[in-house]
Amino acid sequence: SKSSLEKIKKQLSAGSGNSALQGPLFKRSETLRKWNQRWFTLDPATGKMEYRLDRGDLSSRGQIYFDADSTITLSPINFHGAKKYDGCCFYIGTPHKKEYYLCAESQAVARAWVATLRASSLVLKAHKEAVNSLSGNGAAKLGTVAAVVTAANTVAKEAAKDIASEMQTSIKATLSGKSSQTASGDGGMDNVSIMKETLRVKDEELHQLSRELRTRDVTIKELADRLSETADAAEAAARAAHAMDKERKAARAEADRALKELDDRTKVARLQLKAGEERYAAVMRERDEALVEAQRWQKELAKAREQMLLMEAARIRQGAAASDAAAAASAAAAGEQKVSKEKMISEGFSHARYQSSSF
Repeated sequence: SKSSLEKIKKQLSAGSGNSALQGPLFKRSETLRKWNQRWFTLDPATGKMEYRLDRGDLSSRGQIYFDADSTITLSPINFHGAKKYDGCCFYIGTPHKKEYYLCAESQAVARAWVATLRASSLVLKAHKEAVNSLSGNGAAKLGTVAAVVTAANTVAKEAAKDIASEMQTSIKATLSGKSSQTASGDGGMDNVSIMKETLRVKDEELHQLSRELRTRDVTIKELADRLSETADAAEAAARAAHAMDKERKAARAEADRALKELDDRTKVARLQLKAGEERYAAVMRERDEALVEAQRWQKELAKAREQMLLMEAARIRQGAAASDAAAAASAAAAGEQKVSKEKMISEGFSHARYQSSSF
């Protein structure tokens, strides 16, 4: 789950600041290509190498970051140039396109540093695979993390022994050199005093190294405990992922069923829609035919109205003619009556005159 992933990331980042290995190395500067001796410390949890001017310097002068994709090679070429450093140089190429050239005091120390760096790189690779497996971006290889860390711790312990042995050898050589110089000097200090003072300083350094080694062992144990917690969290996350996968499959089956049901309903709806479209087309055809028939009846009605108007006009004309004829007949009858009346009057007047002449 997401919370388990965040917990693992916090656990991996919480291991920073703990040194698994430390010691002096020569480093070639990037600009002047000059070799300078620096005191290096290695943090395997973050893939960071930090260097200072010397062991007692508290301020960091630089860091070298590497990860699972870095190139760490024991070089067959003597980058330093001095004959005594043959086989003592190694190279680190980082994903950030930076190159670092380092050189140890002896071949054994160089091999110890390279072996520890490679082991730390494998630890970082295991961390990365574990986180990616929980994120769903890679194959799960969670069971290998603890084994890789154990192997890296073993390599670091052996490398620390080699470096401590080389430092003791260097101390003895320094003491021998100083004793020879004092014996041939002006006798300002006797050999015993010089040796005691030198042994006291070196003894303090060895005690400091012992304390740092014990601190490193505690750090390794803490890192192992954290990785154990990481493995537990990873297993819990795997179980949760399995349960989520079952739920996802069940949800997928339900979604498939719903999709099939929706598809069936869609098919039925499409058939119903097609039938409705066919009925609509038939109705539209009937409507068109009815419109054509109505238009035909409208034309017939217009013709009938025109004929009716013509017949009405003819009737009106016939009525007018009949009225005129009646009026003419009436006038003729009136004229005849008038003529008859006048004739009667005329005849009566003639008869009266005849009678009157008879008397």
